[in-house]
Amino acid sequence: MKTALTIAGSDSSGGAGIQADIKTMSSLKVYGMSAITALTAQNTQGVSRIMGVNPEFLADQIDSVFTDIFPDSVKIGMVSSTDLIKIIANKLQYYNAKKIVVDPVMVATSGSKLLQDEAIETLKKYLFPLSILLTPNIPEASILSGIHIENKYHMMEAAKIIGDEYNCAVLCKGGHSINDANDVLYNNGEYKWFMGERIDNENTHGTGCTLSSAITSYLAHGNDLETSIELAKKYISGALRDMLDLGKGSGPLNHMWDI
Repeated sequence: MKTALTIAGSDSSGGAGIQADIKTMSSLKVYGMSAITALTAQNTQGVSRIMGVNPEFLADQIDSVFTDIFPDSVKIGMVSSTDLIKIIANKLQYYNAKKIVVDPVMVATSGSKLLQDEAIETLKKYLFPLSILLTPNIPEASILSGIHIENKYHMMEAAKIIGDEYNCAVLCKGGHSINDANDVLYNNGEYKWFMGERIDNENTHGTGCTLSSAITSYLAHGNDLETSIELAKKYISGALRDMLDLGKGSGPLNHMWDI
């Protein structure tokens, strides 16, 4: 059985973060493992509190995984502090981890801020160069590229700026009202658009986590990057189309829609 590790924060409401990642990996027939970077008190209406883990404990979690069940791929989600980012980068380099996908989580679907300002530069310096793919949404790509994104050409420009600077592929996600959920991949100087339908579902809590962990799962199965993205988009469209409706705010997807 293929294996994958998610390094991210815990979502007490189960729709995003570690919980979304594990559900997604399980749905896609990958054995999911986790190293938790933070505990959050959150639900569909917002994040009320974040408690980061001790850096040494995060290191112990990662050691425990890599020295026993070596992951075929790795997804990195919410990492809220500089010290934790450095620990992750050090461990991934030490174990020569492969197929690393970084979802640069900065803001929750509810609008709650999840990443400290000083951690952004550390994230860019230490983790981006280790990844084969970054998956920023429109607000995140704007922050990382310095471009105010208003159309598909801005998406392409932002992806190129980020990809060229950190020498990795970039999937700029267009789900934030730029287009009909179309995403653009910039990889080795070339662009590829992935078309997606805009599904009339306001319950989108955890969509970014779910997409990145789905890509990570398909990479673990041995698919190439473009195929993994294509399959991941089909999976998340199915999860949205299922129209699960839980909570009083932006509710979660049905990660098990195809089981």
